[in-house]
Amino acid sequence: METEPKDVIVLGSIRRGKKKFSNIQNETKISGEELNSILEELENKKFIRVEEKKGFFGKKIELKITETGSDELDRKIIEIQSKWKEMKSLYENGDKQQLQQKMEENKSFLPTMMFFGVMDMMMFSMMFSMMGIGMSDFVSQQDMADQGMDDGGMDDGGMDDGGFDFDIGF
Repeated sequence: METEPKDVIVLGSIRRGKKKFSNIQNETKISGEELNSILEELENKKFIRVEEKKGFFGKKIELKITETGSDELDRKIIEIQSKWKEMKSLYENGDKQQLQQKMEENKSFLPTMMFFGVMDMMMFSMMFSMMGIGMSDFVSQQDMADQGMDDGGMDDGGMDDGGFDFDIGF
């Protein structure tokens, strides 16, 4: 059963404990209309189930991943890990053409790799540098911002200038 990359991200969000539409939308950054469509499709495939519960202010709807959905998610995560390992190997071998081709083939899975933390963002950045192209050619600015990459992936590591004294007394 074929699952689209955004479907996988939504399944992952639900398995991480997001049960409400708004929480899933906040985590995945998918528009309401598109998310509704994805949720309907996932329910039709029996990957999720909708549960109505009595809440303090009336009934509330919660989304739960099914065993079938969890199995599909595990299968897709293994698949994207394999795709990442292929790209990493091509990078390490210095094969620019093959790497660029593989990245083109897997373009739709790059946000999924970022969402699940499958890729090493530093290595991903170095791949683009090796190929001499910009990351924005493959990943949208929104996806990069969602993963903390909107500043080019650079940060100060949480260090401030007045922090540590490294004099160890030798």
